[in-house]
Amino acid sequence: MQLAKHWTGQLDDYVIDMAWSPDGTLLAAASASGPVTLFGADGGKLHELPGHEGGTNALAWRGGTSLLASGGQDGSVKVWDGAAGQHVGTASLGTSWVEHVAWRPGDGAPVLGASAGRKFVFLNPDLTVRHQFGDAPKTITALAWHPRGGCAAVAYFGGVCLWDADDAVAQKEYPYGNGIHSLVWSPDARWLVSGNQDPSVHLWMPESDVELQMSGYETKVRHLSFDSSSRWLATSGSQDACIWDCSGAGPEGREPVMLPHEAPVCGAAFQVAHGLLATASQDGAVMLWSPERRQPMRATVRMPAAATSLSWSPDDKVLAIGSEKGVVYTLRCET
Repeated sequence: MQLAKHWTGQLDDYVIDMAWSPDGTLLAAASASGPVTLFGADGGKLHELPGHEGGTNALAWRGGTSLLASGGQDGSVKVWDGAAGQHVGTASLGTSWVEHVAWRPGDGAPVLGASAGRKFVFLNPDLTVRHQFGDAPKTITALAWHPRGGCAAVAYFGGVCLWDADDAVAQKEYPYGNGIHSLVWSPDARWLVSGNQDPSVHLWMPESDVELQMSGYETKVRHLSFDSSSRWLATSGSQDACIWDCSGAGPEGREPVMLPHEAPVCGAAFQVAHGLLATASQDGAVMLWSPERRQPMRATVRMPAAATSLSWSPDDKVLAIGSEKGVVYTLRCET
């Protein structure tokens, strides 16, 4: 397996978020200064959207469509037609910045979850408010939809709350006495995992109320990624990427697989449907791994700047890398 250079593109500021369209024909890359650039699969700039005044923070494509949602420093959520490069609508959530946007997955009625400061809302596709929740106890720091769309997990300093997508009521609350930086569900919905400031990784099993905590990290854990089988959980938080085996009763009592880097890990992303893991470190290295092997390294590429975002194309053939210098790199996986 090799990583071959595919194409590069340039933004006007560092890449704060990045996402492939569901059909893999468009790559959206948000600049921290605000504009959102839409690249074609061959690297051509198709559209440049104005994004948000003061800066864009987050991007999310609606499944099966060309609709792209964005949230920004201006306290609004915007929806764009990515194929046409046109603005569709705007919802203002107040004066606070919008840091998280995520479409409900599955075949249910489309719902867009978004957070602004301590506020959390469900929006209809036309951006009218479907439900406005009461303010969270602290600023919302992470948002993750259940894989089947039944609820949205919302994290803040002090815990995680699961909000029902249809009845807009709290299903469960999980207290946690520290800051939470990242949140992810396993694809089979068995595990809900937070990456924490303390620093640690906390795992909940919502169906049985089992809780596990994995500690020993050097720094706060900002990056989490499950593989498509839900067995392997990749985490940052040190100079090694740490891989936990979440099969069976979970990772407690098991030795993790440690993937060494020469600088702190700043990104981790499993392929969409296959088993390869991409990791990035602050020295600009991007590595490809097979976690189930004891000598797992498959490829290494050196970039001129540290990665800020990693995103696999839907067919797992292309890895897009956003960087601190505003350059978008794409690498093609070749056997």
